[in-house]
Amino acid sequence: MDKRIKVYHGSEKIVERPLFGEGKRNNDFGLGFYCTASEELAKEWAVSSLHDGFSNCYTLDTEYLNILNLNSPEYTILNWIAVLLEHRLFSIKMPVARRARQYLTDNFSVNVNAFDLIIGYRADDSYFDYAESFLNNGISVEQLAYAMRLGMLGEQIVVKSKFAFSRLKYERFEVAAKDQYYILRKSRDNGANQLYLEMLEEEKDGLYIQDIMRGGIKNDDPRIPRNICE
Repeated sequence: MDKRIKVYHGSEKIVERPLFGEGKRNNDFGLGFYCTASEELAKEWAVSSLHDGFSNCYTLDTEYLNILNLNSPEYTILNWIAVLLEHRLFSIKMPVARRARQYLTDNFSVNVNAFDLIIGYRADDSYFDYAESFLNNGISVEQLAYAMRLGMLGEQIVVKSKFAFSRLKYERFEVAAKDQYYILRKSRDNGANQLYLEMLEEEKDGLYIQDIMRGGIKNDDPRIPRNICE
C-alpha cells in the first residue's frame, strides 16, 4: 500500500470533517469511518432508491499507522466472520449457530481496536446472508470463501483510531445520482446472488461449521481458505 492513498466515503451528506467516536457501534468493525478505495463503489453505497448521495474524497496518510488487513494471507475468512459476530446482529436460527458463534469468537477473533486502520470485506445484504448461511451450517467454508468474491461487492477501509482520523485530509465531493448508481448497486447485488444460487446447485464436499467445531480446527489449519481477496 502506498503511504498516501485516496479513500472515498459514500454518504447522504457532504462530510468535510469526519469525527472520531461518532457512528454506529454495530457496524462491521465497530465504531469507525467507513471508506473504500473505489469512488464508483462509494457512489453506489451512497444512494438509495429515493435519494441521491455524495462521494466524499480524502487523502489518507498511512505512514506510521498500524494496519489490519483481514484479506491478507495472514488471516482467514473465519477471522472476518469472528469480527462480524462481535459487532453485527446475526439471525441465529439453529443450535449449531449458537455454538458456532462461541467457537469462532473464542478461536478466530481479532482485536480490531488495537489497530488504526482496517481493510476487509463490507458485509452488505448479500455478504451478510452468505455469512449467516455458513453459521447455520448451510454452506461450507470453501463455498463461503468463493461467495465473498461474487459480484465484486466491495472491500472497505475503516479509519478506527484518533491518530488515523488526524491523518485524513478532505479533498472534494461528487454527487452520486440515484438514477444511475442505485441501478448499478442493485445490478451488482443481483448478479452476485444469481452466481451464489448457481453455486448452491453444485454438490461439493467441504468443511462445514459443524465439521470445524467437531474437529477442533484452528486458524492455522491449511484447509481454511486464506488470501480471500483477489
